[in-house]
Amino acid sequence: MMWLGQQGKDKRRAWPVFALCAGLILGWPSGARAQDITLTSRDGALSVSGQFTSYDGAFYRLTSAFGPLTIAAESVVCEGPACPDLTAPKALIRLTGDGEAARTLLPALIAAFARARGFDLRAPERPDAPTLLLQKGSQLVLAEFTFTARAPEAARSAMTDVAADLVVARFAPLDSPAQVLALDALIPIVSPENPLPRLSTADLAAALAGKVQNWQQIGGPDMPLVLHGLDQGSDLAAALAARLGQTPRADQTHPDLASLAQAVARDPWALAVTGRANAGAARPLPLADSCGFVLDPSPQSVKSEDYPLTLPIYLLTPQRRLPLMAREFLEFLALPAAQAAIADAGFVARNFESVPLAKDGARLINALNAASGKEALPLLQRLAAAMDGAERAAMTFRFEDGTSDLDVVSQSNLASLAQLIAAGELADKSLILAGFTASTGDAEADLAASKALAAAVLAALQALAPDVEAAYWPQVDAFGAALPIACDTTAAGKRLNRRVELWLRPAPLPQ
Repeated sequence: MMWLGQQGKDKRRAWPVFALCAGLILGWPSGARAQDITLTSRDGALSVSGQFTSYDGAFYRLTSAFGPLTIAAESVVCEGPACPDLTAPKALIRLTGDGEAARTLLPALIAAFARARGFDLRAPERPDAPTLLLQKGSQLVLAEFTFTARAPEAARSAMTDVAADLVVARFAPLDSPAQVLALDALIPIVSPENPLPRLSTADLAAALAGKVQNWQQIGGPDMPLVLHGLDQGSDLAAALAARLGQTPRADQTHPDLASLAQAVARDPWALAVTGRANAGAARPLPLADSCGFVLDPSPQSVKSEDYPLTLPIYLLTPQRRLPLMAREFLEFLALPAAQAAIADAGFVARNFESVPLAKDGARLINALNAASGKEALPLLQRLAAAMDGAERAAMTFRFEDGTSDLDVVSQSNLASLAQLIAAGELADKSLILAGFTASTGDAEADLAASKALAAAVLAALQALAPDVEAAYWPQVDAFGAALPIACDTTAAGKRLNRRVELWLRPAPLPQ
């Protein structure tokens, strides 16, 4: 994508770039279609033609023989039947991707955006119709939101081919710009008639891999285990396969999460994995890891990624300029009104919150049970003293395996924290980045590793907001493997334990 021209700059500078990048086109082949436009420089010297895509009040977008182009409206005159009404530009915002998440999230978010901006909203009359945002009074259409459900690869191809602007996805490829839209969690579900009280993560993985054929193998009655799943090609199925490293087995498949939950609720010997917000009449089956740590998909645990099957819902963005209204919608998603709409839709919002560490008794019990060696007691005493009177933010930083590189969710958390600090929202708090790691059996090495992780987060935070005064930056502390939240014998457990938490204390009063 070429960015041609910029608002507020000399128009004479825009067109040489235009000529170098797109070439000179005088006219267009005969047989032009109704959606064709011609953009001509204001001095009439240069022009380019193509199929009109959108106009956001500042930039035209069109598809030309040279590919998609974005051209500053102030530099050109538009001619052709598709030229927009410049007094009321309509932004076309085309979304695609995971239909399950989008059907629940997008209507709530678009409605909240309309209320925040003071627009009227016209809901679609049928599923494939657009949602319209209208100017109050005149009822001019200012924006048109559409959504088309597509499988993951097809959705990303549509964005690349300029057939869509934003992609709702359950996982984000490394080469796609993405932001975390909301959080969900994968949970196992069974019929309310199933007597099994809980399931270990190892047994769940074995069942999904097809290694468990009877409930008796995992502590249940002597009955055949029937595994239900979604049709292949769905975003959730792809996300689950990515977590398992293989495509999960399914004895029965369903087109959507609602029918999946209904079928599981009716069958006493069914098992399935679904989103936290989609259990329906089925019973969520509590999870525990192989060391007995209870894994609770509570909003707090999901936000902090302490729950191992936390599932972010991403919004993938293209490497091209979006319409102004689309950019404003993306900015709105970080605001409290958007986060409230996400929570109301049944997902876990990403708004900043904290809970007293005094309520974290289960983690302290885990720490006592895991303690060993002469270094354990002094470290636990220091940990208890540090936790006393502090709060833990629902914002934890985790890393790609074997590196100090933050994962995608943690990168988003870091950006949010940098904004809060820069805006002075946490000026009344003393912040602590508390590092932890998985146990290697060497307490000194674990302590050093956890301190290095906390220091890496602080350095990345300071790089995002370099103008913040030093007094407002978090302090770094580290506790090695003293506070495990999962079993260290598995790769997933080690990943959960290797983390940096954000703790808060009231700031000391000025002297």
